[in-house]
Amino acid sequence: MTVYEVPPVSVVGESYCAPYPLELIVRKKIKKLSNAQFEVFDLSGNLLLQIDGGVWNFQLKRVLRDPAGFPILTMRGKVLTLWHKWKAHAGESTDDSNVLFTVQQSHPLQIKKAINVFLTNSSKKKEPDFHVTGAYTSLSFKVYEGRRLIAEVKHNFTLESFCKGKEKYKVKVYPEVDYAFIVALLVILDENDTP
Repeated sequence: MTVYEVPPVSVVGESYCAPYPLELIVRKKIKKLSNAQFEVFDLSGNLLLQIDGGVWNFQLKRVLRDPAGFPILTMRGKVLTLWHKWKAHAGESTDDSNVLFTVQQSHPLQIKKAINVFLTNSSKKKEPDFHVTGAYTSLSFKVYEGRRLIAEVKHNFTLESFCKGKEKYKVKVYPEVDYAFIVALLVILDENDTP
């Protein structure tokens, strides 16, 4: 147990779990029609993570990197599926033996945005390990482990920022929760919402 008396949620790695609530700023920049980059900063402006990959293409692949550019997680989405399925692999691997978690839309025809997250060691379960829920009117959402709220993401959308190819998210990660995991879910949801 921790200072806050909650069990840690470590999916990508314990080094991404802070013993206190953490607020992050995530900036998305669309560089070309086929390339977008996310950068994750703490409130002091320190770069914590970078995510690169394609936009508006059929190769749904994103790589989450540390500030030095070393790959931490590779996320691959299945193309042309109603369920929006993703697999997250450790490092740059795409081998099924290195899958940390899978993400699947709760239902192909949803009124409310919802995805389920299954850890690899529990893939035989019908109940997800984590559930993400939000509204279709925005990219804001909440992440739950069972009934426990572990993170909140608020999308700061303006027409001006969208036209400039720059978007911004505010992320609140609760104590002892893996912020790299939460950022990966943000990127997957953002990719699912990209036409």
